[in-house]
Amino acid sequence: MKGNVETTLTQNIFRILLALFMTYAGFSHLTFNRIEFQAQVPDWLSLSKDLVVILSGLVEMALGLALLFWKKQRATIGWALAIFFVLVFPGNVAQYLDGKDAFGALDSDRARLIRLFFQPVLIAWALWSSGAWRAWRNSKNK
Repeated sequence: MKGNVETTLTQNIFRILLALFMTYAGFSHLTFNRIEFQAQVPDWLSLSKDLVVILSGLVEMALGLALLFWKKQRATIGWALAIFFVLVFPGNVAQYLDGKDAFGALDSDRARLIRLFFQPVLIAWALWSSGAWRAWRNSKNK
């Protein structure tokens, strides 16, 4: 599978938005939302919640910046970002099941449940905007 795939103007706009969102979210993990993000770390995870928040923030920033600037590996980065979204999903589920509030908006079971349905949207967004789906389909047609 090629890492560099031609994408449309619309895909590029959405890719840039996602990259900026990820970079901002990663920065917020390390600074002003650090405590809030700890609510998403499941209690069953044996690592320090603060360490998990810091490491996930660094990964988010790296993926965001790579998605923004590393054109030759854009599709590969799209897959990596999709996998990242899958890996952090258990934290979102745990936050819902444990009823932990965060960010002011996630203050009810309904809000936390609705949030769970946005994770597949983020996965699709990463795969589509990076051209990862197209690269994968093209590799299957050869």
